[in-house]
Amino acid sequence: MSPVLPRPAVVLDAAAARAARQAHEERTDALTAAHRARKARGEKHPVEDFLFTYYPVSPARLRRWHPGWGTAYEAAADRGADGTPTIADVDEQGRRSWYVDLPGEPQRRRADVGRFLTERADALGFMTRLLRASSLTNRRPEFGCFGLHEWAMVHGLRPGEQRHEDLPLRLGQAETDAVVERENLICSHLDAFRFFTPTSAPRNALRPTRARQVELDNPACLHVGMDLYKWAAKLTPLVPSELVLDCFEHARATRVLDMEASPYDVRPLGYGVVPIETPAGKAEYVRRQRDLAVAADALRGRILAALAGLPAHGD
Repeated sequence: MSPVLPRPAVVLDAAAARAARQAHEERTDALTAAHRARKARGEKHPVEDFLFTYYPVSPARLRRWHPGWGTAYEAAADRGADGTPTIADVDEQGRRSWYVDLPGEPQRRRADVGRFLTERADALGFMTRLLRASSLTNRRPEFGCFGLHEWAMVHGLRPGEQRHEDLPLRLGQAETDAVVERENLICSHLDAFRFFTPTSAPRNALRPTRARQVELDNPACLHVGMDLYKWAAKLTPLVPSELVLDCFEHARATRVLDMEASPYDVRPLGYGVVPIETPAGKAEYVRRQRDLAVAADALRGRILAALAGLPAHGD
């Protein structure tokens, strides 16, 4: 049986929906312009490419506008004056993927919540539990990792084996290894820990697994904050595209600290250095980490608020 859904809180007419879509597309195009230009030239960027490789959301997919499940809009906004579709995810019959048309005139459409709750119920439940558990309200943040996950990913490697082979190690391999060996590794994030080298993984105090992710995700962790972009993208079309782009921008800002505190020398790319092997560097890392954690928690709250009111949305 399909869930009984509340009536849309907002209904956009065709003109308002077209304007909202255009604003979203222009914002997306500006955010992805440099990446698209580099890709056309066959160039790589070890900092910003992360947002399009680790998180497999293409610029084209990111560009698709979704108002969120609580908003409906006139279906005419998806077609031109001649009646032909004007957006990529509408077929020749005018049906939009992951949307349903509502009865009445003019024809309106909204996100297909029933299909999402049927086909992605387990994923929705997992994401909801994870977001709630990893909030600053429900879990004390831990600020003692100092971004050492990136260092652990190169520990004990030989020349040419690093993930970012075009970037030199700022301290060289021997001193990089020494930093890992004298510091405490306390990484709690599964998708960072799984890239630890065979020599660094046993040094980590925790053994993160997918089954323990809800238990272990730390609200201060840079990767947990960046992952909000992943969860928002996976929750499309239930959450509005504006929120997805806000999470994208947060992930990009967080990635800068992630790489400035890494063992790689990113100064040739125009970034700075956070020398976490020194007391001053550790202090700077924690200061910026705290600011990012607060910003991430605000986004986390907005995602959960966007899901509020869904029937059995993960409870």
